[in-house]
Amino acid sequence: MTDEPNTLGEYLRARRELVTPEQVGIPALGVRRVPGLRREEVAMLSGISAEYYLRLEQGRDRHPSTQVLEAIARVLQLDDDAYLLSLAAERPHRKRPKSRRETLPASTAQLIDQLPFPAFAEGRYLDVLAANPLAAAVSPRLVAGGNRLRDVFLDEAEQDLFEDWERAAAALLAGFRRTVGRSIDDPRVVELVGELSLASPGFRQLWARHDIAERTGATVVLEHPTVGQLRLEREKLAIAGTDGIMLVVYHAQPGTESAERLALLGSMVAATGSAPRTFTPPAARRLS
Repeated sequence: MTDEPNTLGEYLRARRELVTPEQVGIPALGVRRVPGLRREEVAMLSGISAEYYLRLEQGRDRHPSTQVLEAIARVLQLDDDAYLLSLAAERPHRKRPKSRRETLPASTAQLIDQLPFPAFAEGRYLDVLAANPLAAAVSPRLVAGGNRLRDVFLDEAEQDLFEDWERAAAALLAGFRRTVGRSIDDPRVVELVGELSLASPGFRQLWARHDIAERTGATVVLEHPTVGQLRLEREKLAIAGTDGIMLVVYHAQPGTESAERLALLGSMVAATGSAPRTFTPPAARRLS
């Protein structure tokens, strides 16, 4: 047995519990003691033995074939099986990983400063590495040195900013899971997950779902306390030459009320002349 986390088994169990018998065409007769599908049902629908599927969930077999995983992914109704396949990929024995130090390229920091839209740089751990004053005008938490997970799950003022906080939080966490992948024993990941699991019931619930999604753009609706509702397009663009750092830009559709309100925020920022800051996150704190 390996002493590595049983990531594959935890993921299979979490996703199994989210699929109902009705969704896969199984009559839900009698009292069911488990949420979602039973292990035996997943095994039957995937064309494998119940004993073998049990071995997968328990971590006694961590490298099933691609064919088996693709069959299970269909039963669990996964939109993308790439993450599931990555969990079972062979990887060499390694020492305890170190957190990856992230440094934002100077040219990107300059670009963020010059953009006429709210913009910030987001690291793979969702640290805010740099932000321009207009981003901070949209949310005071969008400043260098912040962390989007902490802000969204622990800061009530940030939660109140979102029209649909639960949806925004779920998408943010799913993107974080996709980015860190199998590196859940990374000290920085352990630190963040441990802190948020203790402090936020909402985080614990969403983390247990094992949702996975790309860190992509979306339309977001923010209830700004000064200018009112902002309906903004959020773009997330990968920064070349970095490991997971993204440029995040908010913009409004031209001619809309949101565009006018965003322009009003811009005039307020221009009047104050606030300067942006950059941030290089330290290594994870020593865990007691």
